[in-house]
Amino acid sequence: MARSKAPKSETADQETGPIVVWLRDDLRLDDNPALALAAETNRPIVPLVVLDEESDGVRALGGAHKWWLHHSLESFASSLRGKGSRLTLRRGKAKDQVLDVIEKTGASALFFNRRYDQASRAVDDAIGEALGDQVSVERFTANLLHDPENVETTSGGYYKVFTPFWRKVSESGPRDPIDPPDGLKQPDTFPQSDDLEDWELLPTKPDWSGGIADFWTPGEKAAHDRFETFCDDLLSDYHKGRERPYADDTSRMSPYLRWGEISPYRLWHTAQAYANRRKTVPDEAIRTFLQELVWRDFNYHLLFHFGPLADKNFNDRFDNFSWRSSKKDLKAWQNGLTGYPIVDAGMRQLWKTGWMHNRVRMIVGSFLTKDLLIDWRDGERWFWDTLVDGDIASNTAQWQWIGGAGADAQPFFRIFNPITQSERFDKNGAYIRQFVPELKEMPDKHIHAPWKADKDVLEKAGVKLGETYPEPLVDHSEARDRALSAYDEVKG
Repeated sequence: MARSKAPKSETADQETGPIVVWLRDDLRLDDNPALALAAETNRPIVPLVVLDEESDGVRALGGAHKWWLHHSLESFASSLRGKGSRLTLRRGKAKDQVLDVIEKTGASALFFNRRYDQASRAVDDAIGEALGDQVSVERFTANLLHDPENVETTSGGYYKVFTPFWRKVSESGPRDPIDPPDGLKQPDTFPQSDDLEDWELLPTKPDWSGGIADFWTPGEKAAHDRFETFCDDLLSDYHKGRERPYADDTSRMSPYLRWGEISPYRLWHTAQAYANRRKTVPDEAIRTFLQELVWRDFNYHLLFHFGPLADKNFNDRFDNFSWRSSKKDLKAWQNGLTGYPIVDAGMRQLWKTGWMHNRVRMIVGSFLTKDLLIDWRDGERWFWDTLVDGDIASNTAQWQWIGGAGADAQPFFRIFNPITQSERFDKNGAYIRQFVPELKEMPDKHIHAPWKADKDVLEKAGVKLGETYPEPLVDHSEARDRALSAYDEVKG
C-alpha cells in the first residue's frame, strides 16, 4: 500500500491550544487529513462527533443508518483509545455543540473534512462565521477523489454527463493516502460526552437487525480486511463478477465509504498496486473498479452544483410527469411481493441485509418507476431508510438516473424487462432461491416467471400463485406501453 505522511498545516502549527477535530462521515484513522494534520502539530486533540438531527435541512438518518453508526462509533472510539485519545459525543444542533466544546476546552482551532450537500455546507459555514478570527478553521478534502470546486468544463460549468467527467479527472491521479497518526495528544481535560447507548440508535421492539449483523461488520478494520480479500480474490474478475447478484463478487465497500471508514484514495492506490503487482488483473477489471470510484465522485459533483437531488427533478420536464399514487403497489414493492421473483429477491435482500446488489438496484428501481409508474422519490426514501450505505449523493442521483429524471439519466424509454434481466443475471435462479425461498423448488426454466409455468409444475414445486407466492402486480408488456405513453407527454 502507498503510504505518506501528512503535510504540515499552514496555520495551526503557529498557534497553541487544543484542536477540535470535528468528525462526520470520516470515522477512520487512516488517510484522515483533518485528524492527521492536527496530530502533526503536536497540540492536544479533541475528537468530536455530533449527532445533528435539528439543523435546518439536515436529513435525518434512516433506521439502517443508525444501526451502522452505533457500531461504527464503537469501533472508532476503540481505535482512538489505542492512540491515547478519547471520542467526545454530543447530540443536538451542530453549531451549538461545536461552539460549546470549543469554549469548554479553550480550543484555538477547528479542523474538519469537507461535506458537499447544501444543508451541511450551510452548517459548516455558519460555524466558521460564528468563530470569526478567534478560532482558526481549516477544512480538508478527504472523502472525494476530486473536489467539486476544482473540476470544471471548458466553459466553466460542471459536468452533467459521466464519460467526459471521467476523461477530465483521469488525466491525473489522486494524491497518495496519508498515514494514520502515531498518537494523539490529550487535552488537560476532555469535555463532557454523551453515552452512546443514550442515543438509542439500535432497533428494539422489534430488533430487525439480525440479518444485517450477520452480513456486515462495521468499522475501519473490517473495511480494510474486506478490501484486502477483494483485491486478493475478486479484483481480477471484477468487470464480470460485479454483474452476478448470486455471488459475493463485489467489493462491498459502499457502506464503508458512506461512513468514511475507508478512504477512496486508499482504495484507488491499493487496487492499482495490486493490479501492477499481479499481471493477472486485466486492464478492464481495474479500470471498471476505478470508474466506480469516480462515478461516486460524479454523483457528489451533481449534488454540490445542483443541490436538492432528493426532492427536485434534475430534469425539470419531469415536474409535470403523471406519477401514479398507489399505497398498495408501493407496499407490495417494499415488502418484496410484486410477483416478479428478481424484484422480490432484491427487496427482501435489502430488508434482510441492509444492502442490495447494484444490478438488482437498477432492476427494482426500473420496476417501481416504470412498471408501476410510482415516483422515484418514494423509492429513494425507502432506500434511505433501509440501506446501510444510503448516501446523500449516490442514493439520490441513482434514483433520478433510473427514473429518467436525472443527469446523464437512463432514457425513460429504456425499460428493464424483469424477466429477461433475471434470466440474464441469475440464470439458474440461485439469487432468487436465496431470498424467495417459497420458489426454491421451481425449475430453472420457470423460476423467473412462475405464472407462466404449467399447473403441474407449480404443484410439484409447492407453489400456489396468489397464496404461497403472489400473482404479478402488473403485466410487464402492458406496463411498458403505459410508461412509454406517459413519457411521450414530457419528452419534448
